[in-house]
Amino acid sequence: MPMKTIGIIGGGQLGRMLAMAAARLNFRTVILEPQPDCPAAQVANRQIVGAYDNPHALAELADACDIVTYEFENVPVDAAETLAASRPVYPPPRALEVSQDRLTEKEFLASCGIPTAQFRRIDSQDDLVAALAEFDGEGVLKTRRMGYDGKGQSVFRKGDDPSGAYEALGSVPLILESFVAFEREISVIAARGTDGSFAAYDPAENVHKNGILHTSTLPASVSSATAAAATQSARAILDKLGYVGVIGVEFFVGADGALIANEMAPRVHNSGHWTEAACIVSQFEQHIRAVAGLPLGDAARHSDCLMQNLIGDDIETAEDWLKTKDALLHLYGKAEARPGRKMGHVTVLKR
Repeated sequence: MPMKTIGIIGGGQLGRMLAMAAARLNFRTVILEPQPDCPAAQVANRQIVGAYDNPHALAELADACDIVTYEFENVPVDAAETLAASRPVYPPPRALEVSQDRLTEKEFLASCGIPTAQFRRIDSQDDLVAALAEFDGEGVLKTRRMGYDGKGQSVFRKGDDPSGAYEALGSVPLILESFVAFEREISVIAARGTDGSFAAYDPAENVHKNGILHTSTLPASVSSATAAAATQSARAILDKLGYVGVIGVEFFVGADGALIANEMAPRVHNSGHWTEAACIVSQFEQHIRAVAGLPLGDAARHSDCLMQNLIGDDIETAEDWLKTKDALLHLYGKAEARPGRKMGHVTVLKR
């Protein structure tokens, strides 16, 4: 295969793992990231130190690369569209536009025929009071943009006083989502190629702590019908967007196996890290294959497994994991462990 250069916007652990996968397939990588010596730059061929929307940095990236992708969903849409004028940008900027606004995302999922929680647009304290009345005083208030890992959210139970809640979240556009009765959470990691080909990994069953993913377990405790429905929903999203690359789609699963979509992430996903150890082709290689126009790989799982994030001081257990049979440890090259910071992950195969 001819050597090409892939630009990656974002220098965190996902960009790091994409750069590692790209190198195995004979691609060079250039990272655009404002933080010097970021985790991705430690393994990439080059880093452009600059803001994601800096015109000079974007021009330099376009000049250096044949293809551009990104590792997180808050890349400025204007920046992605600027790059797309001269280079293929995958996933397409439209995917960013949809996923960056929770209201737009919910409306998009509904347009695909995918059920979601009930939701209301909140642009004032009065909107919040009225919406809570519709939802019997309960719901989750979220910023429409930029929230992640449980940030930018406020939970209301029946009888809670919502006074000042709109201002407490910054008086920015918000969305109120109804509670959903569910037994478990799952996610599907799927990919679409430049030729429209499709591949999906088995759904993972996810457990969160303090709003951050703690573990992903394979296989998920769901029926084959529920797993197939989740995969079909992911395919509907990819096809409607004309998507290229890997996506993560999260679902709540009801007692009857019915699915409620929670959110989509237009990138490789934390709940897909297990694919490094339990599949021949990881989600990271799958993404590189997709954006480079190569054939998608087999997404079959060869082992049951459990992936656990190492958060903050969990990094101190790294040497213990190295002594654990059938465990694959992956550390992210971050110098400082802070509460809530993802420092690495470990996947344990179940033979």
